[in-house]
Amino acid sequence: MRKLLYALAASLLLVTSWAHAQPELRSDHPERYTVVKGDTLWDISARFLNNPWYWPEIWHVNPQVQNPHLIYPGDRLALVYIDGKPRVTKVASNDVVKLSPKVRSEAIDTPIPAIPLDAISSFLTDTRIVSVEEINAAPYVLEGEDGRIITGAGDRVYARGEKPADKVGIFRRSKQFLDPETGEFLGLEARSIAKGEVTAENGDVLTLNLTNSSEEVRIGDRLLTSEDRRLTTNFVPSAPDGDIEGEMISVEGGVSQIGQFDVVALNRGEREGLKAGNVMAVLKSGNVVRDPVTNENIQLPSERAGLLMVFQTYEKMSYGLILQATRPLSVGDKVTNP
Repeated sequence: MRKLLYALAASLLLVTSWAHAQPELRSDHPERYTVVKGDTLWDISARFLNNPWYWPEIWHVNPQVQNPHLIYPGDRLALVYIDGKPRVTKVASNDVVKLSPKVRSEAIDTPIPAIPLDAISSFLTDTRIVSVEEINAAPYVLEGEDGRIITGAGDRVYARGEKPADKVGIFRRSKQFLDPETGEFLGLEARSIAKGEVTAENGDVLTLNLTNSSEEVRIGDRLLTSEDRRLTTNFVPSAPDGDIEGEMISVEGGVSQIGQFDVVALNRGEREGLKAGNVMAVLKSGNVVRDPVTNENIQLPSERAGLLMVFQTYEKMSYGLILQATRPLSVGDKVTNP
């Protein structure tokens, strides 16, 4: 009974601690900061906070500033205190700038992204999660012009099936994801090979012109509706709304060790409450050691070894970008609230 009471008390203490967690200002935080090209929201958050995922807690929208919700290169940020609490807000510049007649001034209309786009833009364009039924029902490549079995950009190919759209993507089956704990099917990764336009239909036979390709198109590759998968910048670093525990089940590129700016797949998704922008801590599994007294194998506790931000979610799984790694990470490492 006493052990049960201790366990309940420890659980309550953990929940209370998590619920009352607060943003922590860095000891070397700036009072003012001017946003420069190449900055990300994560970078800026980390300049002010020890725990950058609490950025929504300190960001203060100034209604007197144009586009107060977005941050652009050239914006000036200031740390202020409102009701005794620290807040970061955009402020108008009072600097007088003298322009030469040779200088051409253009409005900056691209807000800074949450994370480095160059680390994930091609990944988002080339990858999507589908069901087995969806890809099995999709039209498939029969052959290229003149009987070719391998084709590429600029070539004409023939496919069979119901036309999904005028502009299509050509995809190839990749990884099939299963939950390592339950064995549940989470999704099938379809990798983009090329893009094309349907120019003719003859019954269920489609004629396509390949407009671009990243790999050679092969017989059996599938046609799916082409999507605009460009990232938006409407998410910010944040902690999940509730407690979430999962693990990294795959890494893009098939490498054995995972480091900063690697893309990883997680076995948790929208049904567990994950959203784009959620930050997760990565826990490195402890070693298994032999107890010298009892001769038992003992699993050492996991230790925090990195941070990732979720950027793409699906119903049962999601993709994240490793933002920090204090040591090499690997598939199977746990993820949890930061």
